Amino acid sequence: MIQKDHFGASRGPNAGRIGRFKDLIASGVRVGDLLTLSGQVSVNNDGDVVGSGDIGLQLRQAYSNVRDVLGQFSASMDSIVDEMWFVTDIKNVMENIEPLLAIREEVFGGPPEVTQTLAQVSGLVMPELLIEVKCIARL
Repeated sequence: MIQKDHFGASRGPNAGRIGRFKDLIASGVRVGDLLTLSGQVSVNNDGDVVGSGDIGLQLRQAYSNVRDVLGQFSASMDSIVDEMWFVTDIKNVMENIEPLLAIREEVFGGPPEVTQTLAQVSGLVMPELLIEVKCIARL
């Protein structure tokens, strides 16, 4: 049974909970027509890092995880209105920006019409991770 908290957020026993940290963090929370996603990283369903040392492979896996969370709320990449990339090496990202943006365009099915933020952080949840993708969607 889906319940609403005092903010009107939709929550249920398994709502928006997937991946390695599903017992700790909701992957997505819906409030009205707004869906906020927790940052998605390059881990598979077994919790293993995908693409260690390769930011392009990590970006693809992170986007795959974003799609999975969106799907739990009957949403798609077209629903995203805001996107944030948290990276551990912004110089590496900028040196590889063209192939990374090509992956992004491929995943969105064309040039995405979303706001985008890129920020460098000192580290992510696992030391092998190079990028985390956090999104906000409108349903």
